[in-house]
Amino acid sequence: MSNRREALLSSVGSIACCLLSATSFTAVPPAAVAAASSSEFADMPALRGKDYGKTKMRYPDYTETESGLQFKDLRMGTGPTPKTGDTVVVDWDGYTIGYYGRIFEARNKTKGGSFEGDDKDFFKFKLGSQEVIPAFEEAVSGMSLGGIRRIIVPPELGYPGYDYDKKGPRPTTFSGQRALSFVLKNQGLIDKTLLFDIELLKIIPN
Repeated sequence: MSNRREALLSSVGSIACCLLSATSFTAVPPAAVAAASSSEFADMPALRGKDYGKTKMRYPDYTETESGLQFKDLRMGTGPTPKTGDTVVVDWDGYTIGYYGRIFEARNKTKGGSFEGDDKDFFKFKLGSQEVIPAFEEAVSGMSLGGIRRIIVPPELGYPGYDYDKKGPRPTTFSGQRALSFVLKNQGLIDKTLLFDIELLKIIPN
């Protein structure tokens, strides 16, 4: 379990470093710095919730869908694919990949094993019910039972209104909620891209 967690954090860290290196080391002319100094920390209502000035990162080993979701299957499932109306049970991890790769949800259960225990220990939702963010719905609808899929979620496919209380999945710990909320509700121009690892554990037919 510890080896898998270390490998996961290393992988997430690599993506975070890539994002930071692409946006943090652009040379800025001195005149531009001087012009911006007076308003650098000013609240600009017209820019709230926007991501102007950021380049969307694309990764060659990920598949990008028409919606802009990027995904990679860490393990292909061998079971059936859920249909609209089915209830799915998943285990998931979440990271603020666009902002230092901070973790906001991590399950302590070993991934890759057979599904055991009570469903309430895991996150479940009905496909097509709009209970979860668009990226989560799209990702799970294309998975097979037993699979693990990693997704990179741009803000437009994430939490509506930058509020995790409106749609799931919702962090289950206070520290996780605080970490996610800091990024989602930040008025500054910080990158709100998120990363999720999703394991499809069970499909309950409609």
